[in-house]
Amino acid sequence: MYKVILAIRYLIKRRITYFAVLAVALCVFIVVVVMTVMTGLVSDFKQKNHDFVGDCVVGTKSLVGFAYYEEFVKILEKTDFIEGVSPVIKSYALISSRGSERSYGVEIMGLDPVRHSGATGFGRTLYYRKGDVAKAFEPTYDSNLPGCVLGIDLALQRDANSRYPYAVSPAEIGFSVSCFPLTAKGALAKAGLGEVNTQTFYYSDHSHSGLARVDSSLVYLLFEQAQLLCGMAGPVERANAVHIKFKPNVKLKAGREKVASLWQKFKQEKAGEKQANLLDTVTVQGWKDYRRAYIAAMEKEQTMMTVMFAFVGITTVFIVFVVFYMIISHKSKDIGILKSIGVSNADIIELFSGFAFLVGLLGSGVGLFAGWLFLLKINRIENWLFERFDFQLWDRTIYAIGDIPNQMKLGVLVVIVVSAIVACLAGALVPSWQAATSKPIETLQVSQL
Repeated sequence: MYKVILAIRYLIKRRITYFAVLAVALCVFIVVVVMTVMTGLVSDFKQKNHDFVGDCVVGTKSLVGFAYYEEFVKILEKTDFIEGVSPVIKSYALISSRGSERSYGVEIMGLDPVRHSGATGFGRTLYYRKGDVAKAFEPTYDSNLPGCVLGIDLALQRDANSRYPYAVSPAEIGFSVSCFPLTAKGALAKAGLGEVNTQTFYYSDHSHSGLARVDSSLVYLLFEQAQLLCGMAGPVERANAVHIKFKPNVKLKAGREKVASLWQKFKQEKAGEKQANLLDTVTVQGWKDYRRAYIAAMEKEQTMMTVMFAFVGITTVFIVFVVFYMIISHKSKDIGILKSIGVSNADIIELFSGFAFLVGLLGSGVGLFAGWLFLLKINRIENWLFERFDFQLWDRTIYAIGDIPNQMKLGVLVVIVVSAIVACLAGALVPSWQAATSKPIETLQVSQL
């Protein structure tokens, strides 16, 4: 009991202890705010990528695509663990608005809007046809015209507050889309005959996936029209990928392994077919692996940020060490009296370890509360800074970020609090050991009192 009483007394009576508590609180506050924002950004980015591609993708990086996809799609649709399947055409094209001589390169994706919405989050990204996905490629001003869905940053200009100037209906604009069709062997399908397939499509809607690279470079077309444009139609039709969504009770890894097994079996069955060689370039990937090139960069930034704040924790260790060294050096009389009445070395270490624990716990509590209060108002603070001083953490005209993430994760908070307490215990270890190994006859000498 005396250990608890003394630890609390030291915490309250020694003013220098307040500096240790404030140091811990400041470190916890900084780490909570930064890690909450960073974790929120990474989680949001991953979720947007997941929504964009679905759970699993059977596809190839080759612009030629692969054959017999329809047969494999039928196999997938008969399984009991798959909820949605969507074959997709992917390629590159030149696009220009009608009447303009300026062309620029874009990616094109051909899809069936209903099937793709069942396998991915495509339907939720639309604006005008969000409630009627089947008509995504039907312009409201003339449903007979071939439509195209533009990435929102191709269609609209985002302002500094990450807002878009939405209109009541899409503008009546035609776009000339030119693509180089390829044969199954990768040669130009129209060599010497113009070489380029060109067709005019009309702006029917825009897609806001929340992924800056996608929204600024991707044009969606109807599957059959994109297939013709890219030269993948014909006796043996080709596609570039098949996007898959698993049923809710199916784990991603298990589902991907089942699809991979089905693909290997299908590939063996097609080994003797004319275009079987195209199947060799096809891979079966979960959404994380499929989008690894984009996700890895964000994860690396998160890891680097975690390492940097680990050094902040080391700073806390030294601050606590200095504070405890000063406290123990001024409490030599107390230590001598305790040891003279039979208190063991282990009890002395426990006393000051308990003191360090209280410092860490109190500092963590103050830091968590301050962090929670700051995060609660962080978007208001940023808006105020932008209105008064034109300052933003991220330029919304460049980065596809809306509100700053401020949802604290319990797991992250637990790790931060435990780390802060461990840092305090580590900082108090050497002074505690020094106090425990001191001799009463030396600390109680008249010259030392």
